[in-house]
Order: sequence, then structure tokens, then C-alpha cells
Amino acid sequence: MSRRRSIRTFSNEPVDRALIESIIATAGTAPSGANKQPWRFVAIDDPDLKKEIREGAEEEERLFYKSRAGADWLKDLQLIGTDEHKPFLEEAPWLIVVFKMMKDDREGVPSDQVYYVNESVGIAVGMLLAAAQQAGLATLTHTPSPMKFLARILDRPEYERPYMLIPMGWPDPDTTVPNIERKSLEDIFVLNRGDRK
Repeated sequence: MSRRRSIRTFSNEPVDRALIESIIATAGTAPSGANKQPWRFVAIDDPDLKKEIREGAEEEERLFYKSRAGADWLKDLQLIGTDEHKPFLEEAPWLIVVFKMMKDDREGVPSDQVYYVNESVGIAVGMLLAAAQQAGLATLTHTPSPMKFLARILDRPEYERPYMLIPMGWPDPDTTVPNIERKSLEDIFVLNRGDRK
């Protein structure tokens, strides 16, 4: 898992639908508030839909880089080398759009209420990324903001809200990733035994 990296260049080698379904099934085993499972994973391999999604994302990203992002945010992004161009949204064999569900739409449940939606969907996305990594696939967590265009393009009901857009596929053999450092264990781990001496 420590080798997992976000990438922005994908191979055009196809990825079998059964593998994508298996990865999504794994994500679906995540814990959730009151077991409401408030997530929907929409998998897209259609080139026309991917093109439309890219166009919608790039429109939002142009506004982001031009006027929505603050100076500090843009400065931090320079280290990664991103801009408003998102060719990976067409190049990746699959796009997985994760929606958070603001109501439980299953029949026969006691209520349509959902709880801890962001936390639950966040855990499911983490499991999705881990499952893809274990399968040898590469991913990118992409969050163009706002993301309402995804619900419109994919014709999702109002109570499904876009949460994340994840290109998925085999990495391009020549892909490169930014030279980043991860925080050390000492920076992220605190052992608290309750011993206050």
C-alpha cells in the first residue's frame, strides 16, 4: 500500500469489467452509519460520456485556476504540476464517479434517513482505492468543484450528490509522478497510554 501513488497518465490497455465490479464490491463492504451504505458508484467506459465529463470538469477547473483558488492553494499546487487540462479523464479506461446518497432509497427499510454520510463514503472510497492498488490498477482522486455537472451528465437523482471522480486503469509505462515526501510516522502517530507521568 505504501507504493500507491496518484497518477495522471494511463495506459490504453483495457480493464475487464469484472475486475472493476470486484473493486466496487469491495468498497461496498465499508462500514457506515446505521449500516445505511450511503454510496453509489457509477462506472463509465463509454468514450462519448468520458469526453463530456472531461469537458465539464475542464470548464470548472478553468474557473478554479482563474478565480476560485486562493494564492496559497495555487502555490501548493505548483509542486504537483496540475492545471485546468484533464486529458486523463478520456485516457483512463474507466471513470468511477462516487455519489453520496442523502437518503436511503431501498425498499423495506425502517426510514430513508442516512447518517455520517461523508465519513461513511470517505471510508468506502479509501477501500476502493486500496482494492484497486491490490489489483495493480492506478487511480487518481479528482474533485473538480463544483461537481454538479456530473449528476446532470449521468442523470442521477437529486438526492445523489457527486463526491469524487476517480479515473482508473493500468498505469502508462512511462508515467511520472511528482517527487513528494510523505509525513514520517513520528509526525502522524501519537501513542497515548493514559500514563500522565
